[in-house]
Amino acid sequence: MKTILNNETYEFIINKSKFIGYLYKVSNQDEINNILKKLKDKYHDATHICYAYSLLNTKKASDDGEPTGTAGLPILEVLNKNDLVNVLAVVIRYFGGIKLGSGGLIRAYSNTIRNTLEKAEIKELKKGYLIKITFDYSKNNLINNLLDNYDVIEKEFNE
Repeated sequence: MKTILNNETYEFIINKSKFIGYLYKVSNQDEINNILKKLKDKYHDATHICYAYSLLNTKKASDDGEPTGTAGLPILEVLNKNDLVNVLAVVIRYFGGIKLGSGGLIRAYSNTIRNTLEKAEIKELKKGYLIKITFDYSKNNLINNLLDNYDVIEKEFNE
């Protein structure tokens, strides 16, 4: 599994239709809902705001009025092919007056996200645990010995 480290955007025009791609690093449904609401407010005049997301245990795609399977699913397929989780991918479309057809829409939406993804920094995820251990500093050597066979990514010492 992989995820993105930074949010990204990409924009291009095909047959007078403007496509704006966004990638967001997300961790839960509330975060996704907030981002989508902000984008819908910002791009209230857009023809379509299509998206897909992949969380650890949930995946969803939305065509937002485009013909079924021509927007959300191609976006989700890009996320799946790249083994991405905790990512929200959004494509805003301003219709330019020329119909692209089903194949053209699928290519336009998937290429928008693919090109946006090329700008993003991707990181491989490893399974692990976040633990907090509180102990007196005099026990530091004992704790270090107990954790000797584990990959400790970060230690933080306080008072």
